Amino acid sequence: MRIGASMSWFLFLFVLIFWLSHFFHEVLGGSQTTAYVVAVAGALGYFLSLVVHELGHALVARRLGIPIAGIDLWFLGGLARMRREPATAGEELKVSAAGPFVTLLVLVACVAATLLVGGSEHTREVLLTTEGAVTTPLLALLGWLGFINAMLLVFNVLPAFPLDGGRIARAVIWARTGDRNRATRATGMAGRGLAILLGVLGLWDFAGHESLLGLMIMVIALFVYQSASAAVLQGTVAGRIQNLTVGDVMDREPVVIPGATSLLDAHDEFFVRYRWPWFAVVDEAGRYLGILRGQSVDAELAAGRPALTAGEVAESDAPVRIGPGASLESLLSSEGLGRLGAMVAVDGDGVLQGVVTAHEIRRAMRPAT
Repeated sequence: MRIGASMSWFLFLFVLIFWLSHFFHEVLGGSQTTAYVVAVAGALGYFLSLVVHELGHALVARRLGIPIAGIDLWFLGGLARMRREPATAGEELKVSAAGPFVTLLVLVACVAATLLVGGSEHTREVLLTTEGAVTTPLLALLGWLGFINAMLLVFNVLPAFPLDGGRIARAVIWARTGDRNRATRATGMAGRGLAILLGVLGLWDFAGHESLLGLMIMVIALFVYQSASAAVLQGTVAGRIQNLTVGDVMDREPVVIPGATSLLDAHDEFFVRYRWPWFAVVDEAGRYLGILRGQSVDAELAAGRPALTAGEVAESDAPVRIGPGASLESLLSSEGLGRLGAMVAVDGDGVLQGVVTAHEIRRAMRPAT
């Protein structure tokens, strides 16, 4: 499973280490070197907690048959990218609850380790990370990890989209009403309310103290508001197009490349002519073999292999395959549409039935929106 990180993650990592270095120096006293080492361990421990949290989502999703494209880390947290949305309220509930449950286990482990190392008389002070309460680097580190995981847990279970608590609430509403789109709109509106509240709190703190914390809260509020607004829009649009399928909007006579076509002919007759970045490749019976990218053709031609066929170079595992009976809602959330701009409709026998592009989807949705 691929785990990646954006540039914002590295930037925030250095900012967090810088801030924790001052914090641990005030708590521990002594040398700056010791505080810096504990700060690095604390920052890495925090991001490891995020990875473990997202792994909880990912592993449960995989057990339910939901493919995982990978885990992405960024400065506000992490995201387990699923190739499809949960199909039932039960799946939604299980996947959403897995992350907070793992975070709870990490918190319990931190508390248990603090009890083991520092004894019960220091546990409360250590976990609250109050100044002067921690006497050793190990207890300081455990206190920080316990505290930050407790904050992550409390914040994450708030019943507002896009937080895990919002997804849990969506699953509950979905199960009770039978309407996923209604549940999405409800939790999205709750997310907007939470974002406005966070924005006011962050602005108040920043105006009164000009603190970095207030600025961070406002950034979080902006992210939550944008994600919640997108959820409200998604629920509204999905409710209007819920009866449309891929077969209703796809091109039933797409331009495809026969698998026996040489790369030289594919280049001249398809890529030069149509200027598309990729084409679907089919065999003589119309069965889908994969997609052929223009960059792959250029690379093989430059390497002196023009006689290779399209079927030999086609990517069979590209995430662009979908059933013609799939809902338009599931198509909109597919990974391939976002990455490659189109999806290939393939029936149960592996025969290509059509191709649906982002342009065709926008045209089909125009009356609904």
